[in-house]
Amino acid sequence: MQRGAEAIYSDEGQAEVKNLIGYYMTNAKIIRDGLNAVGLTAYGGINAPYIWLEIPKGFTSWQYFDYLLNQFHIVGTPGAGFGACGEGYLRLTSFGGREKIFDAMNRLKSVNAF
Repeated sequence: MQRGAEAIYSDEGQAEVKNLIGYYMTNAKIIRDGLNAVGLTAYGGINAPYIWLEIPKGFTSWQYFDYLLNQFHIVGTPGAGFGACGEGYLRLTSFGGREKIFDAMNRLKSVNAF
């Protein structure tokens, strides 16, 4: 375990970490841009791999979670799970494969449901 932890500080380890962070942050940009393209307001995904989506009026965060899951097969975390101030938002993550990220954003764009 110590050798594994030590490897992170090598030039090779640092390059791998940088590449992995870049991969997930690119995913975050793809998600943010996809949400904005369908008229949804998104926050974050610039300095962290999480994107906060402002849910459309008429939904609670749990209702919108159900809607995205059932209509688009997209899973997020209802903002209400983070406390009262999280209501009205849904948190998405960029920790996924690029192909799945593109597929999810294409499903959102294919139906004008917002």
